[in-house]
Amino acid sequence: MHAQRAEATCQGLRGDAVDAAVANAFLEAMQPAQLEVSLATLDQLEDQARQVDQLWQLRLERAHYEAELARRRFCVVEPENRLVARNLERDWNEKLTAIERREREYAALPEGVPTHLDPDERQRILELAQNLPAVWQAPTTTAAQRKQLLRFLIKDLTLTPQASVIHIGIRWQTEALTPLDIARPKRSSEIRRTAPAVIERVRALALEHTDRKMAHLLNEEHLTPGSGGLFTESKVKWIRFTYKISLGCPQGPAACPTGQRGDGRYSARAAAQLLNVNVSTIADWCQAGLLDSVQEKPHGPRWITLTPQVMAQLRKPWPQHKQRSPRPAPVQPTGNPLER
Repeated sequence: MHAQRAEATCQGLRGDAVDAAVANAFLEAMQPAQLEVSLATLDQLEDQARQVDQLWQLRLERAHYEAELARRRFCVVEPENRLVARNLERDWNEKLTAIERREREYAALPEGVPTHLDPDERQRILELAQNLPAVWQAPTTTAAQRKQLLRFLIKDLTLTPQASVIHIGIRWQTEALTPLDIARPKRSSEIRRTAPAVIERVRALALEHTDRKMAHLLNEEHLTPGSGGLFTESKVKWIRFTYKISLGCPQGPAACPTGQRGDGRYSARAAAQLLNVNVSTIADWCQAGLLDSVQEKPHGPRWITLTPQVMAQLRKPWPQHKQRSPRPAPVQPTGNPLER
């Protein structure tokens, strides 16, 4: 694959999750209840192996009997009957060949199950299963000792990395297979990435709330950013910048050309134009409590709520501007210009 498609020559996987999954499978296999089932299965395998061995012994015994019968037939034939003797001799050789073939097939059979366990050995195995988890988790147990324990039961492992999981194939010493799937560890960029549900929530809140208000609402909803901790105004701004989320409620009037934000509040200048008053009058009315306004920070811009009742009560019939003092008329020079 590397020579023909320029793919990587090796692959790497984090081993901590794989180690934990295999260790859990090992400890589960060593539970007393599981061992009881395993010992019962071992008894069944012993019975099956014993029956198979008896069947082969019968086959060998029959082959020997047929060969002995062919030998006796050959021995009782008259020497003058050469044709009959040759046929009986050929039959005797075929029976001897059948014995050799049966013995080779019997020798080629796989080894059976271990020797039958006595009650004392079974009891020691069950006691070991109760103490094994404590021994495995003890700080005095070394990694080499844990590996030795694993090799007693596990023959090998096969790891197959996939898109989102790692497939683990455990082959035990008994040739039994146990498949496991564990989640593939996420990259640091994926761990620090904000969840899509949170991004959609920010997109919905950005229509009618400021960055500071959104941070407060997200914290109340127990949502967290990808970097962890609590939401702040700067974190909300970074999310909007990264995912190109427009803000419907800016803090500065310059970012709101219409003068009205998404939450319905007006800037001080837009409110002054609607009420036909000066901006300073808007500030006085806000301080006096006549107008409902919010101010993100001291000396910052005000955003005012104008209801039809408030507009009917405070709106002036014509625009009011500050009266400018008339400019003084220029003094006309008098006398002879040559004298000046």
